[in-house]
Amino acid sequence: MREKVEKAIEKIKPMLAADGGSLELVEVTSDGIVKVRLTGACGGCPMSQMTLKMGIERILKKEVPEIKSVEAV
Repeated sequence: MREKVEKAIEKIKPMLAADGGSLELVEVTSDGIVKVRLTGACGGCPMSQMTLKMGIERILKKEVPEIKSVEAV
C-alpha cells in the first residue's frame, strides 16, 4: 500500500508546490492511517488542516481506497 500512497502523493505535490509548500510521507500504518509532514509554506499555514483533510486526504482516499485517514505529524 505504501507504494500506491507514494504514487498518489507525487500527483499532489505540484498543487502544493504552486503555493510554496510540499508534503513528505512519514508512515503508512497497517490499519490504513497515512502520516505525512507538511513542509515549506504549508508547514506554518493556518489553512493547512483544511488542505490536509479536504484536499490531500480526499485525493489519497480516491487513489488508494484502503486508506482510513491522513494525519499530519
